[in-house]
Amino acid sequence: MTVEFTKYHGLGNDFILIDNRHQAEPILTPEQAMAMCDRNFGIGADGVIFALPPQGETDYTMRIYNSDGSEPEMCGNGIRCLARFIAELAGESDTEKTYRIHTLAGVISPKLEANGQVRVDMGLPYLLASEIPTTLVDPAQKVINQPLTVNGQTWAVTCVSMGNPHCITFVDAADAIDLATLGPQFEHHPVFPKRTNTEFIEIVKKNYLKMRVWERGARS
Repeated sequence: MTVEFTKYHGLGNDFILIDNRHQAEPILTPEQAMAMCDRNFGIGADGVIFALPPQGETDYTMRIYNSDGSEPEMCGNGIRCLARFIAELAGESDTEKTYRIHTLAGVISPKLEANGQVRVDMGLPYLLASEIPTTLVDPAQKVINQPLTVNGQTWAVTCVSMGNPHCITFVDAADAIDLATLGPQFEHHPVFPKRTNTEFIEIVKKNYLKMRVWERGARS
């Protein structure tokens, strides 16, 4: 099987993009996507993104397989890459244009700007535990500075969903965080039934934050 692809990245979050507009389901299986994402024996990427036909009042549909074969609801950097990819496919790369993209998290609208950048309105955040989802507090409560024990340490965490779950914790030194050890433990913690992305944030000064991210399903 031969598959044409294009490689993009958004802020270092890298993806394999595939033109899948001819059919409604991805042309690759999750296992095939995992093989393509392998950084030693494949192309290497955080995930594979498919540009599929529209659903309802949209222009295209977006599906993603992460590098571990799981399927997230959507990805902010990923949908920016998809917008640039479909603009190239449609010959619209030099045009200011907004696309309506159907995702598993709802309709998202990335915009191509005149300077070549892609901006995306992620919509309002979901803050209730039931919406994230997490069992860390009661379903109707917000998760703000709640204690969570990971790797024998108690962390103060705040949780939010932007279409996919995020667990945020402030740390003294972001560079000192052992992502390879802590990331999977946060991601697979039983209080997150759909697993979670995790952001470790250091306040460097009032207007400058340093953040390191463990991305759910991307193993990095």
